Amino acid sequence: MDGFHLAQRELERLGRTERKGAPDTFDSAGFVALMRRLAAAAESVVYAPEFRREIEEPIAGAIPVAREVPLVVVEGNYLLLDELPWRELAPLLAETWYLDPDESTRISRLVARHMAFGRDEAQAIGRALGSDQRNAELILATRTKATVIV
Repeated sequence: MDGFHLAQRELERLGRTERKGAPDTFDSAGFVALMRRLAAAAESVVYAPEFRREIEEPIAGAIPVAREVPLVVVEGNYLLLDELPWRELAPLLAETWYLDPDESTRISRLVARHMAFGRDEAQAIGRALGSDQRNAELILATRTKATVIV
């Protein structure tokens, strides 16, 4: 799903740079369209984008998925979100898992990830407890919709 982050330039234009990772900072309709194409298995290959952390940008057409691939694992925070177009995903997914670490583990992992990608400790903590926390609260509301909770 991270391949559907809006480009940094577009986030700047929309004034959403500091909220990168929130539901409205993705091309969610594009992601749903990709999932429909994969589910239909009508094309010999479907290309999906990837997200490159080293440049903080999505790269189109980077992941080829052949029709013969028997299982596609999709990862993303908003797969069970009950708003359009996100809610159109659930019928396309055979199974959904909600990863539910304890809160201190979740926050420490986020802080470490932010620091690994260039933020200092104060910035990393601010991000983890700021926009990341608001996103986590939104995602928590989808927990009961998951097939499996881990």
